[in-house]
Order: sequence, then structure tokens, then C-alpha cells
Amino acid sequence: MDNRDGLSRRTMLHLSAVAAGSVILANCSPQQTGGTDSGDKSEGPVSDALKGSKTEPMPIPAKFSESPELATLVKSGELPPVEERLPDKPYVIPHNWVKPGKYGGVISTVTGDSESGTHAEFMYGHSLLRWLNDGQDIAPGLVESWESNADATEWTLHFRSGVKWSDGEPWTTADIMFWWEDMVLNEDHPEVPPDEAKSGTGTLMKMTAPDDLTISMSFDAPAPLTADRLAMWVKRGNGPGWMEPKHYMKQFHPKYTKGVPKDWATEKGEFDKKRVWARNPDCPVLTGWKCGSYAEGKKVVYERNPYYWCVTPDGAQLPYLDKLVFNVVENPEVQKLQATEGKINFLYAGFTSIFLSDISTLKQTEDQTKLRVNLWDAGDGSGSLVFFNQDYREPKMRELIRNAKFRQALSHAYNREDVQKAVYFNTGELTTGTMSPKGIEFHVNDEGKQVYKSWRDSYLEYDPELAKKILDEIGVVDKDGDGKREMPDGTKLRVHLDYHADSAPEHVQKNELLARDWQAIGIDAKLNPVAPDGYGDQWRFGKLMTNTNWETGDGPNCLVYPQWMVPIESSRWAPLQGEFYNVRGTPAEKQEKDVDPYERTPPRMEPEPGGPIERLWKLYDQSKIEPDEMKRHQLVWEMVKIHITDGPWLLGVCANTPYIVLVHDDMKNVPTKENLALGGFAAPWIHPTPAVYDPETWYWENPDQHVEGGAA
Repeated sequence: MDNRDGLSRRTMLHLSAVAAGSVILANCSPQQTGGTDSGDKSEGPVSDALKGSKTEPMPIPAKFSESPELATLVKSGELPPVEERLPDKPYVIPHNWVKPGKYGGVISTVTGDSESGTHAEFMYGHSLLRWLNDGQDIAPGLVESWESNADATEWTLHFRSGVKWSDGEPWTTADIMFWWEDMVLNEDHPEVPPDEAKSGTGTLMKMTAPDDLTISMSFDAPAPLTADRLAMWVKRGNGPGWMEPKHYMKQFHPKYTKGVPKDWATEKGEFDKKRVWARNPDCPVLTGWKCGSYAEGKKVVYERNPYYWCVTPDGAQLPYLDKLVFNVVENPEVQKLQATEGKINFLYAGFTSIFLSDISTLKQTEDQTKLRVNLWDAGDGSGSLVFFNQDYREPKMRELIRNAKFRQALSHAYNREDVQKAVYFNTGELTTGTMSPKGIEFHVNDEGKQVYKSWRDSYLEYDPELAKKILDEIGVVDKDGDGKREMPDGTKLRVHLDYHADSAPEHVQKNELLARDWQAIGIDAKLNPVAPDGYGDQWRFGKLMTNTNWETGDGPNCLVYPQWMVPIESSRWAPLQGEFYNVRGTPAEKQEKDVDPYERTPPRMEPEPGGPIERLWKLYDQSKIEPDEMKRHQLVWEMVKIHITDGPWLLGVCANTPYIVLVHDDMKNVPTKENLALGGFAAPWIHPTPAVYDPETWYWENPDQHVEGGAA
């Protein structure tokens, strides 16, 4: 998901704080993250290790060590020895910044929601493959090795031998087939096939398990992005499940257990309640920590998994930390107090309401709290966006919205520098609105770099006079002399800046500045807060004109999660046309042909023949079945060119702004921006942060001083 509302602060950012905030941010470079403004020389989280992660397979350690608490259980006979709990070939952490650590201690932090999947974003343990080096490389995970045929229609996954669930039961491919056959393919269960289960033509794969450690996937057309998609998201977290502990879950499934109630697969049924391992202490996991206790709306505690299948290069079974404690704090001001009063000992701001405007306050309390401000790159294509609904229900306004000149004029009327200064403290790079500047397609060669630059700068220049000239040319002029421009036919023109009524102030303040800029060229622009309940339905039915409270977070390449690039679903800039893409090739494509597009089930409409969306679809369809990576990059460049000539569809502000990480002086192995291959890639959910940096390797220099604690 791309909405970063959870990150953004909820206290109004005052313009008077901008100058001070900019100075503070300047002092938060990687080299100075561990220090303070007063000259403190504490090393903090900064490491002198090499940048990035090794991509070659790491050697298996000759011997293994374990937590003292687990060693005690082994000695008493309650646990088997560590060698028997680990797989034959454990995953060896390849990060260059990781050093040998110490066992013990607790991370105590805050989060805004006990029901969300944010806790799982700390744990990569269920993932089949893993992204390394900020998404530039794909590495083994549970899958030890994999291969495909030349045209990427056949994929074979070879899993590690000896992996065990947290209750000690063996993991096998039966756990994947249970998910696939008894959930995904079971019409009684709502689980849907993930992207990686479909070929480039959208047809469902055929999956078999030849043995306990092998999965074979067969597609009717090339599926070249399979490996990327097996690495993205957190499996059994914010992403698709891909497995369930069959030995535990089958007791709640009617196929395996008699007497299971008929509502087993509904919200009232036990099946889906029991499978949510982040809230159910009884549900086995493969992650470094397992749920120890769950108090809804208060606290969630995760305890060490004695069977975790990952180790350090010197053979230490991970995790080092005994527990993760998430204190649920919905109030943004209380979250900030927890940090400034030292009631927590770590914080990843992406899951809170702490934002860049809070850095000054956080820096002022560093000496007392020992929480140092660390910054990771977001890697996003833009912070707070504006995008018009290309399928807006009112015909005349829809026609104007679809006129590229209208959107180009509004882009040139947008003073992005003001927003960058007021909201993002002069961080990031100004942009018209694009996919991620860190996208692989934009760094593969000089042509890719130029394509990105052309897109970024296409309608970036702040030029109100040019904006007025373009509007005049398309007949959007002030016909009645009231200072406001009308539509070409003389009717009133009003632009609604629609947003969730509970949106973070980041979005609201941006909207206020944007409305000011558009009003200055004669556009009657008004802020329109909308109740969050039903917002999504109003959007996909074409009832909302704009969406102004999202950001473009996307993956390490533009095709692994292309919804911002190409309308293929109903939540982004062309919802009804995106929905039509989903029914192509199905019986629904030819149904309801005589029904108004807005009254169809689901609402959907065909794109204009030969128009930009149809051209984007054709290029995207080619990319899905193109096994040659360079040719896929070139297809992306062609899509970008359509965004330039027929856009902009995304009105961004600035890309790649920082994410705050508060790291205690005593905590080690937390990477700094300088340790990371690209400085971080924190914004996209599909590149799960901080899981990709393996928090299981983090440790306390003095673990006895960081035991059970934190505010409840």
C-alpha cells in the first residue's frame, strides 16, 4: 500500500519552524547522526562497516551459538540443541554493517494501531526470497535456490531442508499447498491469488509440490517478474500469505476437521482469526519473534522464536533481542511525549505520527533520552500528491480533466518550492510527479537517467503566467468578470481538493498552499474534507474529483507494482478504466454493454481507442511477457514518454524525503543512511522496511539495562 498517513505528523506544522527545521535536518547527515548539536562524540548507531550487503551465498558457520535463555532450556531438556533447531543450511545474514552482538534486552516502541500489519514489517521470516541492497538484488530466503526456463514460463523453487515452525514442527511444501489448494483455490475462502500467481496474460498458474522441499510453478505465458514478487511485501503480513502452518490451521478447516461451523471462512469464523499470528500467540511462525501476548488497543509483545532459521556469519542464532514491545498510542502528541521523555528506546517514524517538523524537539531531548535522530531515504516518487479522477462522473468536468493542457497549466501554477520548504523542510528533490527516482530503470544506463530527468522536470517550472496562457488557449477564461475562470462553455468551474477528513496535516497544509496557487491564476479551488468511511467507494464510482492525501511509494522497479504508472485497478487516477482492465478477457467484458459505465457492477469503462491509457496498456501487456530485462526497461521508458506527452497525471511535490529512525546510543547494528546501498528505500510497503535490514541482528551493548519496559 502506498498511503503513508501513518507516517505523517498530525500536529499543524507552523511556517515559523521552517528555518530552524532546515538547520536541524542539515545537521542530521549520516556522519553526524550519532552526535548532538552540542558536540557529543557518542558513536550512536553509526557504523564504520562497509556499505550494502553481499550477494554471493555466505559460508555456513562451523558452529552455532544461542541465547543464554534458550541454552538453559536445552540444558533442562525443554528444547533440543541449537544445531537440531536450525535448518541444514541456515540463512546467513549478508549485511556488511552487521557485527557480532549480544543476547538479551527488549525494544520498546510505539505504534498507532494494534490491528495493522505494521508489526510484521519488522520481520522478513516468511518471505520466500529477499531483497538486498535497497531492492537492487534478489537473494535467497526460505527458498535456498531457484531457476526458470528461458522464457520464464516454468519456475522451480528449492526450499531449505530442516526449517521448523516456532512450535518445533517441520516446515514443508505442504504448508504452501494448504494455502494454495485449501484457501486460494477454495471458493468458500476469500483468499485471492497474488500477482506472482498469474502469468503475463493474467491466467492463474498451476502449482505442484513434487516433494517436501520443491515447488513447481507453470504459467501459460512468460512470468518474468516472479522472483521480484516473491521478495516483495511481508508474506503472511501486509502481503499475500503464501503459506500457513497446516498442522495448526487444519483444525479450523472443514476439509480436515468435522464439526467446523459453516461460517468458518467469514469474519465470524475462527479460521482467519486463528491465522493472524501477529495477534494469536498460539499460531506458529517462521519469524524471529512470535506473538507472546496481545492486548487490543494497548500493547503487543513478541518473544524470541527458538527455531528461527537465520544466523550471523559467526554462527549466532538470531534474534539477539529477547522481545519486541509495541505500545499502542493513537494520540500523536502522546507518541511524541513517549519519545521526548525517554519512555521508549527505539522508534521507526513510518508507523507513527512523528514527522520532520518534530526533529527539532527530538534533537533537543537527545542528551536526556539518548535517542539519536537517524534518517533513511524514503525512495518515493513524491510526498503528498494530487491526482485528478480521469473518470469523474460529471461529463463537462471529466472532459476538462482529461485535457492534458488543463493539467499542465495547473502544474505550472503550483509553487512546489513553498511546499517543499513548509512541509518537507527543503529535503528531497522537486518533481512534477514520477515513480521512484531509485527505480532500476532510471539507473541502468545514461538513457534511463535522462528518461527520469525528463519526466521529473516535464511540468515542474513554477510559471503562473505560462499557466494563465495555457488556460486561455483552451478556453478556460474569466467570462463574467468575477475574477474566476469558467469552463469553455461559460459554466462555473470549481476544483475540489478532496481528502480524508482525518488526513495528516502534511496533506492539509499542502492543499492549502496548492489552493492558494490555483486561486492566484483564477481557478476556484476549494478544500473538501470527506468522511473516510466510503471514501474509496466514492472514488471508484467517479464521485470525487481529486485525491490529495496519497504519496507515490513504489518498488525497486516500475513493473513490480505498476499501479501508478498504468491504470490497472480502481484506486488511482483512472478508476473506472482501471477496473475495465481487470475484466478484460473475462465474461464480464462483454456484459452490461448497454448499461451506463457508472451503474455497472463493478463501475467500469473502456479507454478512448488510441488514447494514452490504451497505449499504456499495450506497453504494459508487452512488459509482462518480456523475459529480457533490458527490453522491459525500454518498455517502461516508452510508458514514461506517454506520461510526459499526455500527462501529468500525478502532481507531486518532492521525491525521496527522509524517514526518521530514533536509535538509542546503546543499540547497535541499526544501519545508518551511509551503510545502505542507496541510502534507504523506506517508503514502499512492498520493500518492507525495516524488515529488509533484519532487526533480528540489532542488539544492546548493555542488554541488562534494556529489559521489559516502556509505557503501557
